[in-house]
Amino acid sequence: MEFTRFCFLVFSVFLISYVFSVHGTFYDYPKVSRFRALSQISMPPFPAPAPAPKGDPETENVKNSSNDYAAGIFNVLSYGAVGDGVIDDTQAFKMAWDTACQVDSAILLVPKHYSFMIQSTIFTGPCKSGLIFKVEGTIMPPDGPDSWPKGVSKKQWLVFYRIDGMSMQGGGLIDGKGEKWWNLPCKPHKGINGTTLPGPCDSPVAIKFFMSSNLTVQGLKIKNSPLFHFRFDSCRGVHVDSLYIKAPRQSPNTDGIHIENTNDVTIRNSIISNGDDCISIGAGCYNVDIRNMTCGPSHGISIGSLGIRNSRACVSNITVEDSTIKYSDNGVRIKTWQGGFGTVSNINFNNIRMESVRNPIILDQYYCNTKSCANQTSAVYISDVTYSNIKGTYDVRSPPMHLACSNSVPCTNLTFLDVELYPAQGQKILEPFCWNAYGALITLTIPPVFCLLEGTPQSLPSNDLDQC
Repeated sequence: MEFTRFCFLVFSVFLISYVFSVHGTFYDYPKVSRFRALSQISMPPFPAPAPAPKGDPETENVKNSSNDYAAGIFNVLSYGAVGDGVIDDTQAFKMAWDTACQVDSAILLVPKHYSFMIQSTIFTGPCKSGLIFKVEGTIMPPDGPDSWPKGVSKKQWLVFYRIDGMSMQGGGLIDGKGEKWWNLPCKPHKGINGTTLPGPCDSPVAIKFFMSSNLTVQGLKIKNSPLFHFRFDSCRGVHVDSLYIKAPRQSPNTDGIHIENTNDVTIRNSIISNGDDCISIGAGCYNVDIRNMTCGPSHGISIGSLGIRNSRACVSNITVEDSTIKYSDNGVRIKTWQGGFGTVSNINFNNIRMESVRNPIILDQYYCNTKSCANQTSAVYISDVTYSNIKGTYDVRSPPMHLACSNSVPCTNLTFLDVELYPAQGQKILEPFCWNAYGALITLTIPPVFCLLEGTPQSLPSNDLDQC
């Protein structure tokens, strides 16, 4: 038995030696079609995200490392974002967006404790329903026009296009880093006596929603946009709530929220201070409800400007109420250019507190942002505007009410109820100014609007009404 085992062992060693001498190594076998070299295999660009229960603050702000579809949370860190405020994280955001966009009720997470620098980017839909863009950290653009990529439009930064049913929310910050844009030589405050100087002047809107619907923007802080902070253009069904928007008083054209060709809008419970209108409502807007706003310092809450370059403007069913406007150049304002056409109708300004506002109530159909504009006969027709329960103080540099309607197209059915405006300094009460303004005083106003014309004018612009 022992001799047999010895012979088997010798034979095995001999056989192994022979295989090595002929074939070199066990792993040096001929390749066949069902095997691939490692370099030919497509590897995932980043590890798959880790599961993170929605709403769990301990897990939302760390890199994910397993199946993101199961979690429904798409953390930009998992797609290569660095978040140091210097390295360009644009591609990571695009990859996170493209993935989250295809998942129902997904959350694209911008985690807290990080600052992400993003180039001008368009986030395109349509996406699956219930998408949440959750900002808990800080997002910022390149620092000024010299840092903007060549060949890329300087008119926009973050654009959301053809999105339906998205919510943008969170306790984070969007920092527009606008100072270097405000200081371009072309900006009005840089020239002598407000004049503009030649040179490139394009500046980006911070966040723009275009051709989108059923949107919610809630709880965010945004500051120092180069131009408008938010712009909603050609949108339907917009709900804005609990925003904090801030820019210096002298920052040019930094409107807080601008809407254009947009309908069914609610704006609520927000605080805005900036260098232009807190809220501006452009042409093509209707069914807009604005409540519980704190506005100022600013240029107030405005409808317009409308009718620029002889264009048509139709605005209707606008309500602004239960709000405070303070230390602003204007309070509630309607402004139109000469030469435009269309209508502004069914406007209600109700229960608004004014604190040291220069023009608490202003209707200006001679709006002009240069030293002089040509006189023109055509004008946007303004009718059915109600001012009720508007009380507080005005800056005595201007009258508390300024109603300057077109020579050829008078304003009609202006209604005043419980309006009490007192000078913020001194005892002298300035008289309101009226021009071609028709309406009624339901109660005596302070100061009295004796210049308001009673009844209706002899002729009305029927052609303008037909255009809307």
